[in-house]
Amino acid sequence: MRCSPSASARACSACSCSCCTSPPPPVRPTPLQRRVLRDPAYRRILCATSLLGAATIGDSFLYLLLQRGLDLPPALFPLLPLGAAAGYLLLAVPAGRIADRVGRRLPFLAGHAALLGAYAVLLLPVAWPTVAAVLALLAVFYASTDGVLMALAGPVLPAHRRAGGLAVLQTGQALARLLGAAGFGAAWTFWGQGPALWTAALTLAGALAAAWRILPAPTPALDAPEAL
Repeated sequence: MRCSPSASARACSACSCSCCTSPPPPVRPTPLQRRVLRDPAYRRILCATSLLGAATIGDSFLYLLLQRGLDLPPALFPLLPLGAAAGYLLLAVPAGRIADRVGRRLPFLAGHAALLGAYAVLLLPVAWPTVAAVLALLAVFYASTDGVLMALAGPVLPAHRRAGGLAVLQTGQALARLLGAAGFGAAWTFWGQGPALWTAALTLAGALAAAWRILPAPTPALDAPEAL
């Protein structure tokens, strides 16, 4: 005896076995890079960060410029990064608190302005006060950019994609800094120390001006001051 179609439909609706219910078609996951890049605010932050990173020549070159300018013995060279690291430890928490009060966009740009100041100081005749100024400006740069960048980009990413989105951001920044360091090394080799440093300073100044326009404007969800 054959079942009528209506009877079969009622029987299938009453049971939940796999023979009566067809599984939904599989959904192909979208790669993380495509998903986070769909947000225009995140794209602007990534673009500005990569642009500024490409204009960063690397700490090692700055320390080498100081060593050559003062004719420091090789035994004292490791003390230069230690001085910058000590300054960073002193300034990281105050810089983070300032960013919480005034917003993250301005301190992030101000940190790169401090790096530009370090380039400018090295364009002058190098003396012992130059060492203190460059190390202090480097400490301001890192204190105002490392954690502040994460706080700037974090709010534009959904919680379930935040870690991956920040990893993409840091990867882009690292690749840009690698290219910037390689470009400065090539310029130093072919043009000499002075022209290469002038080029780096002008490039960073241009990148700062561009990043000022590229970074998203402060919004309550992105960059609004927070009361502590």
